[in-house]
Amino acid sequence: MEAKAIAKTLRMTPRKARLVADLVRGKSVSDAFGILRLTPKAACEDVEKVLKSAVSNAVNNNQMNVNTLFIKEIQVTEGPRMKRMLPRAKGRGDVIVKRTCNITVVVAEKE
Repeated sequence: MEAKAIAKTLRMTPRKARLVADLVRGKSVSDAFGILRLTPKAACEDVEKVLKSAVSNAVNNNQMNVNTLFIKEIQVTEGPRMKRMLPRAKGRGDVIVKRTCNITVVVAEKE
């Protein structure tokens, strides 16, 4: 039995979010929350929020025990890119690409 949660179009580059996701992949939920609270990265807030949602989905919808949950799968994929123009000399413009990401967390019970 497993439960999952997805956060879409977060304003953060996937590369930065993957650094945080790699820290908690495969850990128990209580260990993951501890790691996320003590890591000084901006992506920790978003990953923690999605993890909380997955845990509450597991408890409320599937009647799983919180103490036996672990992170079975965590993925950070690329979302849509926002393209913006920055004015430059001689009437030119530079394109700035603002990246977004999608975070998917799947939790399951240890047997």
